[in-house]
Amino acid sequence: MRQVKWQGVYPAVTTKFKNDGELDLDAFLKNIQFQVAAGVDGIIIGGSLGESSTLTQEERLVLAKAALDRVGDKVDVILNIAEGSTRNAIQLAQEAQKIGVHGLMLLPPMLYKPTEQEVADFFKQVAGHTALPIMLYNNPVDYKIEITIEIFEQLLQMENIQAVKESTRDISNVTRMRNRFGDRFKILCGVDTLAMEELLMGADGWVAGLVDAFPRETVAIYRLVKAQRIEEALNIYRWFLPILELDINPQLVQNIKLAEVMTGIGTEHVRPPRHVLVGKERERVIGILEKGIATRPALPDYLSIAIAK
Repeated sequence: MRQVKWQGVYPAVTTKFKNDGELDLDAFLKNIQFQVAAGVDGIIIGGSLGESSTLTQEERLVLAKAALDRVGDKVDVILNIAEGSTRNAIQLAQEAQKIGVHGLMLLPPMLYKPTEQEVADFFKQVAGHTALPIMLYNNPVDYKIEITIEIFEQLLQMENIQAVKESTRDISNVTRMRNRFGDRFKILCGVDTLAMEELLMGADGWVAGLVDAFPRETVAIYRLVKAQRIEEALNIYRWFLPILELDINPQLVQNIKLAEVMTGIGTEHVRPPRHVLVGKERERVIGILEKGIATRPALPDYLSIAIAK
């Protein structure tokens, strides 16, 4: 079984659809190939940015299998699990393991406000029914459930729970985790507008959104920060920030898919109940993207920067 690094840049890839709402695997794989060419370390399939709530379990596995066949020898292929039922989460984890997925991203139980003990037990039960490495997704802002330090204490015994996507919006949480657990859990920033800050505080990686449209710039920032070339990274990050703010918006899926179209590596179709952007909001987002594309910075040879594994 592949050892997942949980280090570097992991795009939360969008799911591509045809005009009739069916999966568009050709467009999906085209974007992923651009990600891999830009130097990403893994991809995450079927997350919230991947329109998780509109996908069936079968479709998630179809997407994962397509990615494994195309780039599974080059990067970590991670499947997201967002289920309301422990039984369903276990079933999907086991199916993912059967097809060769490298790891899982696991959310707390959905559509129910569980107690802390219920959250801890959910994670233990899913992790106990699969050998796959797991990254937990800690996003109390959007999902109203926090994976507290006390919950992580209970999960120390689960060796395959290895990482956390840190989306609390509290940069200090990186330090809290390090102070309590050392390097036991890898920490990946899950909020685009806080990525450089959390990397500077010791985060191991970046689960990114706008990387789907701007993969080279995203990987360059990560590698420059890790190489302590801070001023170079900061110059790119300051250019990027107005675009990254499109990720912290209820229409982040539509925003990022529009960005993919404007950079030539995506499509804009979404599944209902979402609609593509229209009117003044569409004009606003296009204006941000047009300005960013017109002033896109020259990048150093970032792929030649050695990053400790």
